[in-house]
Amino acid sequence: MKTSTPHPLRPAITLFILLGVLLGGLYPLLVTGLAQAFFPQQANGSLIERQGQVVGSELIGQNFTSPAYFWGRPSAAGTFPNNGMASGGSNLGPTNPALKQAAEDRAKALQEADPDNKGAIPIDLLTASASGLDPHISPAAAEYQAGRVARARGITVEQVRALVRVNSEAPQWGLFGEPRVNVLKLNLALDAAAPMPKTEAAK
Repeated sequence: MKTSTPHPLRPAITLFILLGVLLGGLYPLLVTGLAQAFFPQQANGSLIERQGQVVGSELIGQNFTSPAYFWGRPSAAGTFPNNGMASGGSNLGPTNPALKQAAEDRAKALQEADPDNKGAIPIDLLTASASGLDPHISPAAAEYQAGRVARARGITVEQVRALVRVNSEAPQWGLFGEPRVNVLKLNLALDAAAPMPKTEAAK
C-alpha cells in the first residue's frame, strides 16, 4: 500500500506560524502586562510630570542654558543636544585637536556665565558621555554651578547647595557607579524652592 509523503514545506510553515504567534504576539503581551503591573514608571519611560504635564524623562538629559538653572553634561548628539534619535559619543580620540577645542569652548562658556568662579571645572562639564544623553552630573559639577544659580535666583549659595545635597544619589546599591545628581530633578526642585518668571523658566 502506497502512503502519501507530507509536503517538505509543511513543518517549516507550521513552525513559522507557531513561533510567530508565540514570540510575536503572546510573549510581548505577557512581558508588557508584567511590566505595566509591576514596573509602570520604568515601562513608560521613567517620565517626570509637573502640574500634570510631562516635562521630561529621568533617563534623558535636557539642554538648559539659562544661568538660573543647573547645566547638564555636554551632549554630542548632533545639532539638537540630547536628541535621542542621534544618541552617540563624539568618537574623537584623545589626541584629536577637535576634542581639546570642544573642551576649551565649554570651559569658556562656563567662565563667561560665572566670571567670579575661579574653581577648577569638573571634567563632566567639559566632556560628553558615551550616549550623549546623560541626565546626570556629579555632585562636584553641581556645586561648581551653585554660585551662579544662587545669584540668578536671588537666594543664598547655601540654599542651593542644600538642594544639591537633597537631590544627590548614591552609587547603585552602594557599590556600582559614582554619586550623581539628576539635573532635571534638581532644576525642578529649584523651581519649587525659588520660582522663576515663566519667561525664564522656559529657557
